[in-house]
Amino acid sequence: MKRHALIAHLKNQGCELDREGSRHTIYVNPAVGAKAPVPRHAEIDNRLARKICQQLAIAPIR
Repeated sequence: MKRHALIAHLKNQGCELDREGSRHTIYVNPAVGAKAPVPRHAEIDNRLARKICQQLAIAPIR
């Protein structure tokens, strides 16, 4: 999965950018206060994308 597709899904689900780390971008779900790192790779494995959605308590991406 492309990173920009995952980022678009996170934003559509109400997640916001929290901060930029050295190798990851940290997103937060303000509704529940959950945080998850998103790696800065062009391609992100589908299993990892589902895990990020699970950590943020949002609907899984397809």
